[in-house]
Amino acid sequence: MAQRLLRVRARQKAKKPEFNFHDSHKKKKLPTSWRKPRGLHNKLRQQIAAKGKLVRPGFGSPKEVRGFHPCGLPEMLVNNVSDLERSKGYAVRIASAVGMKKRQEIQAKAVEMGLKVLNPKGGA
Repeated sequence: MAQRLLRVRARQKAKKPEFNFHDSHKKKKLPTSWRKPRGLHNKLRQQIAAKGKLVRPGFGSPKEVRGFHPCGLPEMLVNNVSDLERSKGYAVRIASAVGMKKRQEIQAKAVEMGLKVLNPKGGA
């Protein structure tokens, strides 16, 4: 069931428009991350077709696979080796603040437990 929903999600996301901050392509200082348009005369807020789409619930992915990694497993952020104990059935992502020595310990333990590490670095 989850594999089918992941394929459905992939098809939906292929058709989904790119939701960027209005006019972010015009000014360098504007971020591309979505912000709701609030201006009185804003054409995107008025839903003029040529100006792009507004973010709506209909563009979301199926609830059962929301937040899943494309490999079919839900993700879990791990900071230390003890976090691996509660990550059975998850794809593991090692936090960016973890140093190389602890990262290698986490990777070795994850391989031993048979877990998938999403952001491995050389070593283990």
